[in-house]
Amino acid sequence: MSSLSTPVEELLRRLAAVRSAMREQGIDTVLLSVGHDLPYLTGYTAMPLERLTMLTVHTEGMPQLFVPRLEAPRVTEMPGLFDIVPWDETVEPLDLVAESCAGSSTIAIGDQTWARFVVGLTHRLPGVRWERAVGVVGDLRMRKSDAEILALRAAAAAVDEIAAELQRGEISLVGRTEADVSADLSRRILARGHEKVNFAIVAAGENAASPHHHPGNRVIKENEVVLCDFGGTMNGYCSDITRCVVTGEIPHDVAAAYEVLMAAQSAGVAAGKTGVACEAVDEVTRQIISDAGYGEYFVHRTGHGIGMEEHEDPYMVSGDCRLIEPGFAYSVEPGIYIPGKWGLRLEDIVVATDDGPVSLNRADHNLHSVCS
Repeated sequence: MSSLSTPVEELLRRLAAVRSAMREQGIDTVLLSVGHDLPYLTGYTAMPLERLTMLTVHTEGMPQLFVPRLEAPRVTEMPGLFDIVPWDETVEPLDLVAESCAGSSTIAIGDQTWARFVVGLTHRLPGVRWERAVGVVGDLRMRKSDAEILALRAAAAAVDEIAAELQRGEISLVGRTEADVSADLSRRILARGHEKVNFAIVAAGENAASPHHHPGNRVIKENEVVLCDFGGTMNGYCSDITRCVVTGEIPHDVAAAYEVLMAAQSAGVAAGKTGVACEAVDEVTRQIISDAGYGEYFVHRTGHGIGMEEHEDPYMVSGDCRLIEPGFAYSVEPGIYIPGKWGLRLEDIVVATDDGPVSLNRADHNLHSVCS
């Protein structure tokens, strides 16, 4: 769909930044198909069809958006930003794109471009050196503008309200299936102003030991951990929060592990200062959990970038040596998962600023006992 929520002036600034990065990296052309790089530059989100939609950006000249003619009415015209090139069903669109790339020796292509189009282009453009466009557009998308941070803040505030309802026992749990509670969370996400739900994980008891458990027909019982990880897209930007509750008395082993988890998550948030490597955030949280004897039960990275996508660069994990810059937005979500028993995770979205890291989520971090 087309979106005018981003001013044309901002889109033009982004295009200029992409071209500057292209020149620095020796890239002649950037090709963007489905995925979020396309709306980041044009305001248009392509449907994931077998028909090709592709934006071609050269270091000079007007970008061209090749789009199926039947999809063209969905594109908002933006003269001065890009030209729309509709193609008919009897035309091979890859030939048009290849023709527009004539003379390019190095081309960067979007990560989410379908293989059928990538392979077709490599056959039509022999001798071209191919790169990933994430090295051009993705690096710019990591540094969120003030407007983007405001959008992330609004989305976070909306799911904070739902997390608070969960912690107050206003969302009934016992006797309901995980799937039913997941649907309940989804309705609340939409009611709070999100355009869509990206996920609503509800995992009870032993199921919570699976970090990405798919909620099913498991009925939630009394006196067990319920892990809820949910988020959606609001005004083009994502929310993501995880909070746990216990449906009754909190067991001693769960309480002890959660105290460690809270300390690790707090330290991970505090570690995210500008100029520090992304992997340092993971190192800090992991060390605390390991020192407490739970190291083998922390089975995933500490965090992921967030913005137009719920998971995007950068990643808070060993090996991501990028230095944190102002505007980086990412999750800090350590977890402890005991197979066959229970799992715990605590997640906030954090934005890096010159004055230090700021948590966008304000929902209470404590483990709550709820009676419903």
